[in-house]
Amino acid sequence: MASNWNADSWRGFEGRHLPVYPDADKLTQVEETLTRFPPLVFAGEARALTADLAEVAAGRGFLLQGGDCAESFAEFHPNNIRDTFRVLLQMAVVLTFASKQPVVKVGRMAGQFAKPRSSPMEKQGDVELPSYLGDNINGMEFTPESRIPDPDRMLRAYSQAAATLNLLRAFATGGYANLRQVHQWTLDHIGKSPWAAKFSEMADKIGEALDFMEACGVNPGTVPQLQGTSFYTSHEALLLPYEEAMTRQDSLTGGWYDTSAHMLWIGDRTRFEGSAHVEFLRGVGNPIGMKCGPSLAPDALLRMLDALNPARTPGRMTLISRFGDDKVEAGLPPLVRAVAREGHPVVWSCDPMHGNVIKSNSGFKTRPFDRILNEVKGFFAVHRAEGTHAGGIHIEMTGQDVTECVGGAVAITHEALADRYHTHCDPRLNAAQSIELAFLLAEAINLERAEMKAEAA
Repeated sequence: MASNWNADSWRGFEGRHLPVYPDADKLTQVEETLTRFPPLVFAGEARALTADLAEVAAGRGFLLQGGDCAESFAEFHPNNIRDTFRVLLQMAVVLTFASKQPVVKVGRMAGQFAKPRSSPMEKQGDVELPSYLGDNINGMEFTPESRIPDPDRMLRAYSQAAATLNLLRAFATGGYANLRQVHQWTLDHIGKSPWAAKFSEMADKIGEALDFMEACGVNPGTVPQLQGTSFYTSHEALLLPYEEAMTRQDSLTGGWYDTSAHMLWIGDRTRFEGSAHVEFLRGVGNPIGMKCGPSLAPDALLRMLDALNPARTPGRMTLISRFGDDKVEAGLPPLVRAVAREGHPVVWSCDPMHGNVIKSNSGFKTRPFDRILNEVKGFFAVHRAEGTHAGGIHIEMTGQDVTECVGGAVAITHEALADRYHTHCDPRLNAAQSIELAFLLAEAINLERAEMKAEAA
């Protein structure tokens, strides 16, 4: 149990990127309603994820974390949930097949609504209104009424998260994730990608391996791991009134858990000393992620780790680097060295998205695929040089056939961005680009493993 902590102690600290609700009484009513709602996830599930991440921290696994930049009410549809889940399954299979290590699958799903913004105001022409902060806070429509923070949106977000989790659990354990279905996971619209054929070849090899295993008496009926998979959810713990209302005391251990998701993370903009977000998350038992960018000094990082994981519990902390492709190889090593020197057991994960946003000549925000790939390569290069484990990837992606990030084997151009640019916030990798990234990641993991074997020999 964290000392001098309770679920609302964050209110005595500085809270950045939190909305100001004009109707305080309504906010209180919604918070009280949420405290009576059932938990979305359970403490035992969060502890299972911590144990899985402890294996990753020890170099015996890989973390795959991906999903929407910001979930929306408008795009809420079972097919969208299914297709993102399918792509994450495909990526996990590619990484598992290449690395011969387990892949921990965590979706940015069932709760990733709120978003910090670089400016509190948005201007269009001569009109200036409060910025859109995510569907659980205000509306995307550029009208004065839509941009007013509305507490009732938290209730709708809870309902959507509950329905999403219900479907994800069914997919993960109800036979959809059976490895015998691996060929059926490929989405029709990525058939134009050259990586679709490569995935099909790999799926054939998996099928042959399963045939051999079944001949030996090993099949999904006797080995549950072949029938389903573990799938966890995560989001940025930004909207603290919602997170506090979803926090429950575990009846088995007495510890406190934020039951809105299995894993929560702190963003680069809310990670500072004296932060309300740090204060809140230091007291919950969930595994915690923390974004680490160019503004984070090694000493400050160590103080954050001491605050968030004083017991140095393996699997508790995931450090998510987000530097940009031109800064990662200079900026990341001092942080890696400081953490290794102090012996903190962390998972190092790479967010190659947030440091690589550019403004296209067509007027859209985009992320060039080559910059995303370069940051991933730089991340692996740093960890090879430091002798540490490059343990994960954290990406914004979707199973939809969007045109939001330029480049990749499907060669989305700047001019094509307008074709299917659907994101409510930042640009996402589409399904084909995500599978391509998985194969390129697999190459990097194999290189890391080969160098480790060579050093051991």
